[in-house]
Amino acid sequence: MAGSRPSALVYGDVDLNLLDGSAIWLQSVTQALVAAGCAVTLVLKAPVRTDRLVAPLRDLPGVAIRLPQAEGLLPGLTEASLTVPQAVAVLASVDAASRHELVVLRGRALVSAAARDGSFDGRLWSYLTDVPQAIPAVTPKAAEDLTVIARASRYLLCQTEELRCFLEGSIAAACGKSVLFPPVLPALDVKRDPARPAGQPLKLVYTGKFAPRWNTLEMTQLPALLAERGVAAEVHMVGDKVHDDPRDPTYRKRMRGALGEVDAPAVPGVIWHGGQSRAGAMRLAADGDVGLSWRHPELDASLELSTKVLEFGQLGLPVILNRTPMHEALLGADYPLFAASLDDVADVAAAALDPAVFALAATRTSAAAASFALDRAAARLRSYLERAVPASSMPTAPHGSRNAPANGSAAAPLRVVIAGHDLKFFTPLIQYFRLQPDLEVRVDQWAALGEHDEAQSRELAEWADVVICEWCGPNAVWYSRHKRRSSRLLVHLHRFELYSPYPGQVKIGNVDQVICVSDHYTRLTRERTGWPASKVVTVSNPLDLQQLDRPKLDGARFQLGMIGIVPSRKRLDLGLDVLEELRRDDDRYMLSVKSGMPWEHWWVWSHQEERSHYSEAFRRVQRSPLLRDAVVFDDAGPDVPAWLRRIGFVLSVSDDESFHVAPAEGMASRAVPVIRHWPGAETIYDMRWIRPDPRQMAASIAALSARQDWEAARQAAFQDVQAFDIGTVSRAWHRLIRGEPAAAGPAYQLEGSGTRSAG
Repeated sequence: MAGSRPSALVYGDVDLNLLDGSAIWLQSVTQALVAAGCAVTLVLKAPVRTDRLVAPLRDLPGVAIRLPQAEGLLPGLTEASLTVPQAVAVLASVDAASRHELVVLRGRALVSAAARDGSFDGRLWSYLTDVPQAIPAVTPKAAEDLTVIARASRYLLCQTEELRCFLEGSIAAACGKSVLFPPVLPALDVKRDPARPAGQPLKLVYTGKFAPRWNTLEMTQLPALLAERGVAAEVHMVGDKVHDDPRDPTYRKRMRGALGEVDAPAVPGVIWHGGQSRAGAMRLAADGDVGLSWRHPELDASLELSTKVLEFGQLGLPVILNRTPMHEALLGADYPLFAASLDDVADVAAAALDPAVFALAATRTSAAAASFALDRAAARLRSYLERAVPASSMPTAPHGSRNAPANGSAAAPLRVVIAGHDLKFFTPLIQYFRLQPDLEVRVDQWAALGEHDEAQSRELAEWADVVICEWCGPNAVWYSRHKRRSSRLLVHLHRFELYSPYPGQVKIGNVDQVICVSDHYTRLTRERTGWPASKVVTVSNPLDLQQLDRPKLDGARFQLGMIGIVPSRKRLDLGLDVLEELRRDDDRYMLSVKSGMPWEHWWVWSHQEERSHYSEAFRRVQRSPLLRDAVVFDDAGPDVPAWLRRIGFVLSVSDDESFHVAPAEGMASRAVPVIRHWPGAETIYDMRWIRPDPRQMAASIAALSARQDWEAARQAAFQDVQAFDIGTVSRAWHRLIRGEPAAAGPAYQLEGSGTRSAG
């Protein structure tokens, strides 16, 4: 992306004339995109009546602000705010005039309409509000709506890890697309004076919208409640957006009255500053003593984090807020200003006058805010852009290829066909290839292992410079007999093919490279087929470390995990052996199994020996005192990264594997892999993670029962797995496509490297 700036079209179902969290988000995301290197077109929902939130954006380089009503971007627009259908039409018109590489939208109704419109498919970066945050709220209609959104989106931007995991667990299409985008805190030019003038009333500060569940009306009672406790206090309130309460038609008038906005005078001790720019609101907050972010208990289960808590922390201001798991994780369980009731708020506000209490709270909020700085948001966005926006520079084509013109003009892209019946393992690589300017990619999707549209395959074989056969099956046999003489053919061999007749039917003379996923299977392939050793290479399976690397949940270090127990060679029985060994001495250990069940696969359940294996294993789980209530079976599904948050050790106890991605996924999640020494394991994983049998596997886990030992081991595992990162593996495949020499490194090896040494 070095040559030109990625273009971003940004719109929020937000009125920038009013100060609230959604307006601040729209301002912040624009600033973060610019800092990440984007050229931003910001389309406004409402005509500008006050530019306090818009003015800072006008000064940013690379930001174009579009005013649909003033510009007449859609026939019939009035001075009213855009409706959702109007907004989608305006955005489509702006994008049609100049196509944008990403379209960042906020608001579920808006994003849903844009997804159904189809104009932005694959380019939507969707920030959803008003999404279900509890299982009962995920109705069939809501699930269908969110699935449509997820399928049309390149990314679903989630404010917190909790929201991301909930979406993935509820909506399968969200898996792999849900990424973190926490609140953004631009740098401040406001400094807070830590010294409190003697005799000054305690200043409590609230900024944002006025709404029933935000307890803003209750906050106006605090001056009187603190006076009863002998504390002179003021409540300073900033904002001009007052919501209705559907349960109380008088709420809006009472709220405005308490502020002094209507006929009645303001509540004594309540000082309302009206709407302000973000900088103005921060200056007023900096003049206060304690921030208010106490809300109704109905919001305690929210999966989102209040931006105002972080903004107050950025100023070094303590904050009064509810005790929730999210707030405890952010500020610590011993944070001194948690409150549940209005009386609690008054009590802890009074307690904040104690310098020690104040200092502890301010230190905690300041430290929390530091993680949400603008530069961190920009770095996060840059990492997402690298996977979503085509690279702007084109590598030089290899000497002598069709794509390296002698006159030095720009090379034509290599024409690449990916052919196969099951492309799920290869899909991340296809996405990478499509972002490369030197590649033009088409897919020959076979209906089944041996079923395809031969006319289409012939057309693609004639068109292609390079064909990649995913699986060495009938597709590889067909293309080895029908490819153009001048084109190149790469065959990706996994495991089952080596024990099938298909390799023997491949015309190996027409194959340029066979790619195996481990050195062990590279050696087996050479031995069983007799193919030239130089044609068979190793490229590791790719892992999306960005998706898998997530914070662990409490108790993870006593949770073992197995991913996939079908067929029986995965050896569920040995996993149970490991658990039994551990629980003889420590009953904190549990085993979670994420897998489909054997009876769901006819090709497994039709064999008596397979049925017997599982019947015995399940019988043990029911009858063994050491296993009863200690094994949990979770459905198979794409939400593996979320599931791995609770897993501290990932077991691999198979009889045979070509690669076994499960322990690598565990390592990427910062769990510790514990691997039985199946043939070839040492060519993929370091020997420090490999043991000969379940007893020694259990002993290695027990040796890490102390938190510091487990922490050290899981960080070492995370460092080991970097070689499998999707970026590294994708670049190795890119070199193979271009016919370039192998690069050094574990992702791509021409010869078996033997045992991977420790360290």
